[in-house]
Amino acid sequence: MTAHHPGEQLLLRYARGDENIPADELWAVESHLETCAACRGRLAPEPVADAVWLELAPLLDHTPQMTPARPWRRRLAAWVSPSAGPWLAMILLVTFVAVLLDRITSLTPGDVSLVLLVAPVLPVLGVAASWGRALDPAYELAAATPRAGLPLVLRRTAAVLAVVVPSLLAAGWSTGASLAQWLLPCLAFTAGTLALGGLVGVTRAAITLIAVWAVAIVAPTVALSRTSVAFAPAAIPVWAAALALGLLVIALRRTAFTRLRANR
Repeated sequence: MTAHHPGEQLLLRYARGDENIPADELWAVESHLETCAACRGRLAPEPVADAVWLELAPLLDHTPQMTPARPWRRRLAAWVSPSAGPWLAMILLVTFVAVLLDRITSLTPGDVSLVLLVAPVLPVLGVAASWGRALDPAYELAAATPRAGLPLVLRRTAAVLAVVVPSLLAAGWSTGASLAQWLLPCLAFTAGTLALGGLVGVTRAAITLIAVWAVAIVAPTVALSRTSVAFAPAAIPVWAAALALGLLVIALRRTAFTRLRANR
């Protein structure tokens, strides 16, 4: 340090990120740079930045470079989590198996189809994979981006629904399942996962809702061979109210997804 400004060598070491700079000198440099525009100007472009670049340039020539992503891949990555691909494939496989089992056999004549039993929770699996710490290894990178938060969550959720809903439409048409019977529960469970996810984490919310559905609806339906009241026409207003409530909670707690807690 000179009487008033850091010397060239000290600035050069600071720009390189030298870890051997004494703590008191490092603090003095950073404190000085906060108030001295002239010294901040010395960091770039001359002479310190050029000196650092002269050392880095030869190394960069021998460093493997990442292949630039194709435009369509960049656009796809803005909507779908890289880890969601296998889960979406699994969802399609589960839908196909449900249709196949419906075609081969049924619980009892005229009973609820397996497609109806699995339809409400299928998108929940994709949503958990799209925005969950346990299932997305890149969750920290996604959560740290400026576009993270509810907009990114909704975008990835929309991508999941864009795959799940058409597959369920085809499955419903193949098995004769009514659109009104599965679409509202499907959307209500998706909204419920995000609403509860803002409190306990999306992955935990997904596991909880799937477990509740399996115990309260799937198990009694299979055990009693009787159509659940959840699929009756009278239940449609209930599902609509659950969907509206989930959307309201998401709107009120929209900032929850900017915190890493929502990624659990």
